This record gives sequence, C-alpha cells and structure tokens, in this order.
Amino acid sequence: MENRSQWGTRAGFIMAAAGSAIGLGNIWRFPAEAYGNGGGAFFIPYLFALLTAGIPILILEFTLGHKYRGSAPLTYNRMNKKSEFVGWWAVIVAFVISTYYSVIVAWSMSFTVFSFNLNWGADTEDFMFNEYLELADPGKFGGLVPGVLIPLIIVWVVILGILFKGVKKGIEKANRIFIPTLIVIFLIIVIRAVTLPGAFTGLNEFFEPDFSAIKDGSVWVAAFGQIFFSMSIAFAIMITYSS
Repeated sequence: MENRSQWGTRAGFIMAAAGSAIGLGNIWRFPAEAYGNGGGAFFIPYLFALLTAGIPILILEFTLGHKYRGSAPLTYNRMNKKSEFVGWWAVIVAFVISTYYSVIVAWSMSFTVFSFNLNWGADTEDFMFNEYLELADPGKFGGLVPGVLIPLIIVWVVILGILFKGVKKGIEKANRIFIPTLIVIFLIIVIRAVTLPGAFTGLNEFFEPDFSAIKDGSVWVAAFGQIFFSMSIAFAIMITYSS
C-alpha cells in the first residue's frame, strides 16, 4: 500500500478536523434549527442523535480512513468494489458544499471591508441585493459582479495554495492560524451580541424549552440531520483526514 502524507502532530489533525466541523453548520445553522424545533428542548434529541449516530459514524470514518489509507472512493473500493460509488457520492457532497462556502467567505470578506465605513447604510437588504450582488431580479442568473468575483478569486487562490503545500506545510499550518483566529473572532462577536439591547430577551426565546416539540417526529429528523453538519461526517472529509 502506497505511503500517504502524514500529519506533523496529533494537534494538527485535531485542529483540521475541528476546522471542518466548526463552520456554518454549527455557528449559523444550529441556532436556527434549535429555535425552530423546541428551543432548549431540542438539545434532548440532539444529544440522542450525537450518541447514537454522530459519534459512532465519526469513529467509523476514522477507523476506515486509518485502516485503508485512501480517499473516500478508494476506501470504499478496498472494502468492496461495489460500494465505491458511496465514496464518490460523499466527494460530490463535499464539492457542492465547498462551492457555496467559498462564496459566503467572499461575502464575509467584502462586508468586513464595508464595516469600517458602514457602507450598507440604513437599508442593509437593499444594499446587499441591489448594490452589492446587483440582483434586481433575484431569480435571474448570469453575469459577473466584480464586488463578489474579486474576493472569490482571492478565496480560491488561498485554498488552492494551501492544498498545493500539502498536509503538513499547508492544511496543518493553515489551521494553526485560522482556528485560533476563528475562536477570537467568535468570542468578540458573542461578547458584542450579548451586550446589545434586548440580547437577553432573545437568549431567553432561544433557550426556553418547548418539551411538547419532542413528540414531533420532524424535530428528531432535524436533530439527526444537524449532527451531520455539526460533526462534518459523511462528507468524505474525516475519512481522508484520518487516512
């Protein structure tokens, strides 16, 4: 079996795995899912999903990657040639996610610049769709918007540069910079958010449990679905990292 690039340290692997898991699925999607599915009561099906699906699948993917030492398609191929399509399906899912994540990162870069002068003015929605995205007709596709294209090119150049450097000098080093940066930025946002007027009213609405929601099957489906986003499983990522 061919040699594969290895992580320099265990911490490098852990930070890379955390960098994959901690993203829009946790910071953005989880609060919305919890609020719409029973508030604080959502944690009950979520923890159940974590114990019965999240952790077991994560351990399974780590084990498969470590044993077969290959990408997701190659790993499933070495298990059974007929199951290789499962690995390719996971790769396609990861590719689709990466395309819209990169766009959101580009938006964030632009709005970071806009924030210095509060360029969005009083009507943020109008600025976002008309001035920035130039979407007079939201259902219309096509055309290039320089305000989005330029930061998006920067995002992809950075991503491809990191991948070109490989595991130790690329992914591992990048995560040693970006994960601590993420933590600092997140703490700043949290501190700022809880000091805004009405913050505790919002937190109370968010965490107040509605235990009647637990009887709804769709809440449990939402909890199990959220686990895949929260732990970055079934996206071919953890198999590849652990390989």
